[in-house]
Amino acid sequence: MKNPEFRPTGGMTRPETTVSDYDDERRKQRLHETRTGHSLDERGIVVRTAGRIALSGLAVGAAASVVGAQYWVHDVLPERERLAQTQPEIHEIYHATDPANTTAVVDLVGLGNLDASQTASSLPSLAEIGDVWAVQYDNSGIDTTVIAQIVEEKAEANNIDSIAIVGHSMGGIIGLEVANYIYEETDLDLMAVVLDCTPINLDAVRPEERSRGQEMMRWMGWIPGARESRSLRTVVEVGARKDRFLTADSSLVPSVDFGALADVVDEVLREKIFNEGVASNGLIEMQFAAIATSGARDNLRALAQIKDGKILPVIVFMRPTDASADQVVDNDYTQSHLLESRVENETALMVARMDTGHANPNQEPQKYDAAIEAKVVPFTQKHSESPVSDDTDKLAEGN
Repeated sequence: MKNPEFRPTGGMTRPETTVSDYDDERRKQRLHETRTGHSLDERGIVVRTAGRIALSGLAVGAAASVVGAQYWVHDVLPERERLAQTQPEIHEIYHATDPANTTAVVDLVGLGNLDASQTASSLPSLAEIGDVWAVQYDNSGIDTTVIAQIVEEKAEANNIDSIAIVGHSMGGIIGLEVANYIYEETDLDLMAVVLDCTPINLDAVRPEERSRGQEMMRWMGWIPGARESRSLRTVVEVGARKDRFLTADSSLVPSVDFGALADVVDEVLREKIFNEGVASNGLIEMQFAAIATSGARDNLRALAQIKDGKILPVIVFMRPTDASADQVVDNDYTQSHLLESRVENETALMVARMDTGHANPNQEPQKYDAAIEAKVVPFTQKHSESPVSDDTDKLAEGN
């Protein structure tokens, strides 16, 4: 073989090559040197790394989109459709003790509750005031005007001419709005408004409970579909019971009792998720919003103005004797504001103290019944039988 030398080719010279000169490593090196971004040296490494991260992000985003679509289609939309079919109702619980009585007692429950039927059933002494009705909220939200109109329609159908409102905890705030409508917009007389451990405004809610409600409101605003999602409700309800399955030890990380966790999950699914008789996320949100935006003072003021010759309703505040027994509402705070309102408006007010906790007639029915029979019934009856004029002597606070 001739020794390779330079030879002219098209006016240029190049070295002769043979098959033995081929080197695959040189080919790979050349490809590496000429690919996009190589000339950036260290910056090229950053660019390539960023590209890989971006691709990974796209993959994660695509997976999240699939999960999000399933969450929306199988969790949010069916619940939204179900809730859209609900509406407020009134259930008849007791007939009045006196068949000639033409008053109806309308009972409303508080935060996290949907139907007042069980609570009203625990208070048979209310039948001494009149027929006892329980309000079941619309599970998709609260419209106090609609509730008041349903009360008006039912009263007309049952020859009722006077209404007494009973509201437990937050139900008292809703009750005041309903009472205001009945007093100002209907021909019905309003005998009384009974507030059971009702927070007059958000400041009357104890700080820990207030922060929980505010946190819930934030989550409702941040997460699409949170008002309807049962999966999110499951997480929240299980988390609220963490003290039952998390056990503290010497380490920084608490241990999990998986048997207790399974029991908690089963309880939440049965009682809160698959039970259509519980308040929805959206209803709870609106119940808390009713406290946060409470117009209770304005409603009390309106109920103290004589209108069209109607009797002025009395206000009854039922509360624990020991304020610390109520872990949810500062009843001393509410009572002081009610007393101020009475001074401002000369409203007839009675405070009924009981050895109870926070708005718990289901747990302490005998104590509630005794207080209603001994204090509330005589107070409301005495006032309703008294003629009303601008110079009527107002009833003093009772204990």
